[in-house]
Amino acid sequence: MAERASILWFKDVRRADVARVGGKNASLGELTGAMADAGIAVPSGFATTADAYWSFIDANDLRQKISSTLDDLSKGKLMLAEAGAAIRGMILHGEWPTAIADAICHAYRQLSERAGEAAVDVAVRSSATAEDLPDASFAGQQETFLNVRGEHALLAACRRCYASLFTNRAISYRDAKGFDQSKVALSIGIQRMVRSDLGGAGVMFSIDTETGCDRVVVINAAWGLGENVVQGAVDPDEYEVFKPLLGQAAFRPIIEKKLGEKKFKVIYARDPQRPTRNVPTSKAERATFVLADHEILTLARWACAIERHYGQPMDIEWAKDGATNELFIVQARPETVQSRRRDAGAIKTYQLERAGRKLLTGVAVGDAIATGTVCVIDSPQRAEHFVDGAILVTHTTDPDWVPLMRRAAAIVTDHGGRTSHAAIVSRELGLPAIVGTGNATHMLHDEQEVTVCCAQGSDGFVYEGHAEFHVEEIDFASLPSTRTQVMLNLANPAAALRWWRLPADGVGLARMEFVIGNHIKIHPMALACYDTLADNEAKHTIAALTAGYEDKTEYFVERLARGLARIAAAQYPHPVIVRMSDFKTNEYTNLIGGKTFEPSEENPMLGFRGAARYYSPRYRAGFELECRAIARLRRELGFTNVVVMIPFCRSTTEADRVLAVMAESGLKRSEDGLEVYVMCEIPSNVILAEDFARRFDGFSIGSNDLTQLTLGVDRDSADLAVLFDEEDAAVKWMIAHVIESAHRSGAKVGLCGQAPSDRPAFAQFLVECGIDSVSVTPDSFVAVKRRIAEAEASRAAR
Repeated sequence: MAERASILWFKDVRRADVARVGGKNASLGELTGAMADAGIAVPSGFATTADAYWSFIDANDLRQKISSTLDDLSKGKLMLAEAGAAIRGMILHGEWPTAIADAICHAYRQLSERAGEAAVDVAVRSSATAEDLPDASFAGQQETFLNVRGEHALLAACRRCYASLFTNRAISYRDAKGFDQSKVALSIGIQRMVRSDLGGAGVMFSIDTETGCDRVVVINAAWGLGENVVQGAVDPDEYEVFKPLLGQAAFRPIIEKKLGEKKFKVIYARDPQRPTRNVPTSKAERATFVLADHEILTLARWACAIERHYGQPMDIEWAKDGATNELFIVQARPETVQSRRRDAGAIKTYQLERAGRKLLTGVAVGDAIATGTVCVIDSPQRAEHFVDGAILVTHTTDPDWVPLMRRAAAIVTDHGGRTSHAAIVSRELGLPAIVGTGNATHMLHDEQEVTVCCAQGSDGFVYEGHAEFHVEEIDFASLPSTRTQVMLNLANPAAALRWWRLPADGVGLARMEFVIGNHIKIHPMALACYDTLADNEAKHTIAALTAGYEDKTEYFVERLARGLARIAAAQYPHPVIVRMSDFKTNEYTNLIGGKTFEPSEENPMLGFRGAARYYSPRYRAGFELECRAIARLRRELGFTNVVVMIPFCRSTTEADRVLAVMAESGLKRSEDGLEVYVMCEIPSNVILAEDFARRFDGFSIGSNDLTQLTLGVDRDSADLAVLFDEEDAAVKWMIAHVIESAHRSGAKVGLCGQAPSDRPAFAQFLVECGIDSVSVTPDSFVAVKRRIAEAEASRAAR
């Protein structure tokens, strides 16, 4: 009878049992019982009940003593540290009621027998009965003890779990969240250990933790037990998987694979007083991803299944057994920050205007900007030295830091990833944070004035001094609908998901050269010709950047495909028009290894650029790599919404040559639904619009180059700036003519440029011409959408 009252096996527990076993153990029970049919593996185990906790408290006559101590705390008679220490001491000196101790030990023996061991290693986890409610994560507020073996050690760990209900941070957290301290009990989860000390472990979210985008699963991974990832003690690997394409077996929609440093790993130690230890990883481990692609996809599918079952975004811990290579889910709880924001009808955007010198780079948490004075703190015990409203700078954080973090304007850490403690708590507190900078505590000093900027994508930056920025709140509900599609110009994969809430009609211009320049950095021909490359300095740099890639061209193809995938994911399933590379020769030269392959030109703007490069022996091998990346993007990753666009195509003969090279490289127009557009930026594109329309599915007007070449004005010349006018009658004739000719031939026409953003009359002109779409920068989207709606209404009124 005592066992039934004190112990529940996970398989017999469901999420409705929170009052009996707390949120964490109720979730483990739900996963064990209800998710088995989905193929999700959960290590077996059992939970003590809240009744067992109260029996322990009452058997040691502690209920009134704890209540009295907490009352003294609330009245100011005791400090938090004094009250917490007093209550923990009471519990740690308590004796186990015989019936409860017997029940725990009996269940442990059963667990060991099922594992085929005399005494199985277990994880002992705390689960407060008010834990993981929708409005509070309680993440890390109570203790977990790993690698516990034997009945004596198990009972000692369980007693320490009870005591951890009254750590200073847990008391403070419950007080801040308004929980009645005297009514919160604690259940203990005893779960078979996964040998992730020999493998790896980490955390995953079924929602993007920075942008709230519900279309991706974010997975962090490190070698060894998962504590380093949760606590932010290492910079983990990070993987992102696009959920809408995950259910299609033909696709492998991993849109991000970022190798973390993973300098340390937590492994077992056979010391009862210190059952785990943190040790350095090997060079090979640091240079290797923890998870293979099929394991990433398996975990992502499990995350989606768990999210569907719970009906809300989830925060999930996983582990990989290095002895068996099996994957396990060891915990799942509701995600408590972005899930509350994702259905919001408005977003607040921060735009950096002018900033000082860039001091540090790390992983951005949130999308806000904050300015303030630096306060470097190396321990929460030094909280009295912190100035409210300062920028908190430290090595890493754990739950003991929470009271101090609440007082900060922003947070910067040396270590940690997007799922580290510092990142999770910063999101919950609504603070911008930059984690994993590597050396913030060394580079920044007390009383230094800085700006913490998380508004530039997944990378966060610390700038010297107080930057200038503005904040705008965008209300989507107020946006009108339009016949003319309003699309986005995107180039930075790191920032693409930030704009997923914008009700755009797709991406009208994704600049491939930006991805190459910022995420690959190597000239494609230097990779295609790596074995014969004569530039030894460039060859050495390329070898370092492409470490782990036996085929150097694979580095280019993989990184380009995944970078573009992140942009394509932001607006899926709407069309995303990817322009093939449009560097000029002076820009290509600056890529690593580029000097060997680029000519010196007097006027690169009118030189060896765009379509002319693609069929030329001087660059064709590089263009074929671009085509391979697009083919992988569409066929392997699954982004069939991607449209290819050819820039600076001077003649129909050139168009035929480029289309032939593309077809030979696996990109044949109309095959597998592939559409190919052409940039309309040369007068010949307008004059022969109907001929070009027979070869391409659509036109995208590049108003800058079209204006330059129509008026004969160098668009970069300051002396001629007054003559550069997109609203000149000759330019407007060109635009109107190509729209009319293209429509007559059944081709679509869009325009990508700033003119509709800056000039209301120009937007009105485009609508009058019947243009199909305009593509603008995200910060201009709302203004242009309203401007287009007004123009359409004005036209209809006539």
